Amino acid sequence: MLIDRLLQSQGFGSRKACRQLVEAGDVRVNGEPCRDPQAEFDPVGLTFEIDDESWTYAEHVYLALHKPANFECTHQPQHHHSVYTLLLEPLVRRGVQSVGRLDADTTGLLLFSDDGRFIHAMASPKRHIVKHYRATLKHALDEALPQKLLAGVLLADETEPLSALSVQALDSHTLMLSVDQGKYHQVKRMIAAAGNRVEALHRSGFGALSLDDGSLPALAPGDCCYLNETHLALLGYRR
Repeated sequence: MLIDRLLQSQGFGSRKACRQLVEAGDVRVNGEPCRDPQAEFDPVGLTFEIDDESWTYAEHVYLALHKPANFECTHQPQHHHSVYTLLLEPLVRRGVQSVGRLDADTTGLLLFSDDGRFIHAMASPKRHIVKHYRATLKHALDEALPQKLLAGVLLADETEPLSALSVQALDSHTLMLSVDQGKYHQVKRMIAAAGNRVEALHRSGFGALSLDDGSLPALAPGDCCYLNETHLALLGYRR
């Protein structure tokens, strides 16, 4: 693949802009300077540097982000910053999209990719991928609340009750729960239907990936990492 076309595929701008990067001497390939925009390379496993930052060619990228509060999962936010401002510009330019969304005030694990098949597979309700949440409640929980969530609660716009797969009380105002339906504002609405209110919500895990159990690198709020084949396998996805 020609180096200018390769750089374009990785999100470094138009083909003209990538050609100019090469001609300006800003690109090193496999540790060697490259000033010829018509130079050809095998992209598989190729490493290159731009402005002293190292990259590895990838046909598609898969990311995990620890989303902080007060970021909107849209390119055109209305009240807060966009979650895409937390990603490196080449990743945004190559078209990565979030797998579903988290509310602006919800924190935790959010996945991104430019692989449409992956995004569809992870977001499809038919896959029933489990999401794990930690909810901080306004009122002290009683013994009835977990039972209601496990038995199922009927939401205003649903025809069938929605139930949690598991519920665990951590303290008087905090519980962990897992769901696999992926409905709009589901956890907040389920807890409201069960007679309480969510004050803070954190998604700790997506499938078998978790921010808490070592299956992902330690990510502070706002940090992200690439997902490798092991991570994708934990999500049940094969390229």
